[in-house]
Amino acid sequence: MPEFLDIVDANDQVIGKASRDDIYKKSLCHRIVHVLIFDEQGNLALQLRSKRVTFCPSHWSTTVGGHVQTGESYEEGALREFEEELGTTNPLEFFSKDWYEANDLRKFLTTYKTVYSGPFNPNPDDVERVDFFSADEIKDMINKGEKFHPELLFLLKKYFLKDRSQN
Repeated sequence: MPEFLDIVDANDQVIGKASRDDIYKKSLCHRIVHVLIFDEQGNLALQLRSKRVTFCPSHWSTTVGGHVQTGESYEEGALREFEEELGTTNPLEFFSKDWYEANDLRKFLTTYKTVYSGPFNPNPDDVERVDFFSADEIKDMINKGEKFHPELLFLLKKYFLKDRSQN
């Protein structure tokens, strides 16, 4: 059964719906959610995407991420993705909402955060593994050329990996 997503305008108002395939074929603006999961020490959990996913296989990504389906709120989509990808859930706190453009695609990225150290029960169709990393470890991974999902890189650069010497 095809997945249907809301089409939104530049003000994030729903103006229609389309199948996920049509959203990408026609470069229609839509909604994406991400969940940043931190442990008690402030380390960020990242998921290594499965080799079986169609977009960015074997790339590091936010611990939870995906499409907001037709009729869902951002938070409902985030909680659904949390359960689907990690087999669990946790209360979420709003973190950010960003306009994102890449390769003729326009999206609203809404990100939530939570503190949760596990256990995780990753869905092997989506997730290879989940590990926690410090900001310095993530910087090293990026500098060494490890593969990162472009939306994760966008969020990291905007909110976490700023050059503190310029502040």
